[in-house]
Amino acid sequence: MNSNIRSKQTIVIGAIVLLVAFLFTRDIKGLVKPTEENGKMPSSGPMAGAASPSTTSALNLETSSTAAKNVINKNLATDITALENSYKGANGAEKIELAKQLAQKWDDVEQITPSALYLEVVAEGEPSSKSWLAAGNQFIKAFESTQDSIAQPALLQKANVSYKNALEKDSTNIEAKTGLGVTIVNGLGAPMQGIAMLLEVVAKEPKNVKANMNLGLFSIKSGQFDKAIPRFNTVIAAAPTPEAYFYLGTALENLGRNKEAVNAYLSSKKLAANPTLSSFIDKKVAELKNKN
Repeated sequence: MNSNIRSKQTIVIGAIVLLVAFLFTRDIKGLVKPTEENGKMPSSGPMAGAASPSTTSALNLETSSTAAKNVINKNLATDITALENSYKGANGAEKIELAKQLAQKWDDVEQITPSALYLEVVAEGEPSSKSWLAAGNQFIKAFESTQDSIAQPALLQKANVSYKNALEKDSTNIEAKTGLGVTIVNGLGAPMQGIAMLLEVVAKEPKNVKANMNLGLFSIKSGQFDKAIPRFNTVIAAAPTPEAYFYLGTALENLGRNKEAVNAYLSSKKLAANPTLSSFIDKKVAELKNKN
């Protein structure tokens, strides 16, 4: 890539995260375009995402449930409290069944962290590749949707362990391997180990959305914008999302392909229908059109 394109400007982009009920749950955050220095990723060793034991242990059902009840309807909170009291007094199969119900109840009200923690209880009580995969997927969802920087590494750590447990039960589980690769790329170990796992996944499933999305995101973080483009195009062809279009626009913009970037940004805006994102993209599009 032309070095002038990389050094000509410092581009601050909005990092778009998962949609919940068609609304973004996290603020738009600045992501500075990688430079030759900050674009480099460590070749080995733990990254900042690794959770300390104390951080992981602080993530428990009681504190997560209490925090979640503060942001949901009081009647729903009362119903969940009653179910949780039954759960605390139960044993064996009954306790596992109540944990399943609570995981679903919390998921229904979009409180992902307590839902994930109850799915972990289920997986511990009924260990299988399927149950650990469900827990891992929910922990990753919680990791991606929370704004709590303290909880994030703990959630990522729990996802990592859940996916490892799923793979121990079934080493051929592609979804678990994808999830494990995602946790590694996000900070739990050597990034290239995670990349290698995700590349194995796309070798077997070229259209795998999660693997391609995360390979694309890693390419952006490491300044390899040309490699990111086909990844996001693959995601868009399979399951177009505002995030995929936004990051495609980011990669194109960083390569100086402004007209194509504008189209990608506008597609993101149309799919998201989010006022904050729309305002950001309008400004971004205006800037790019002025450069043409």
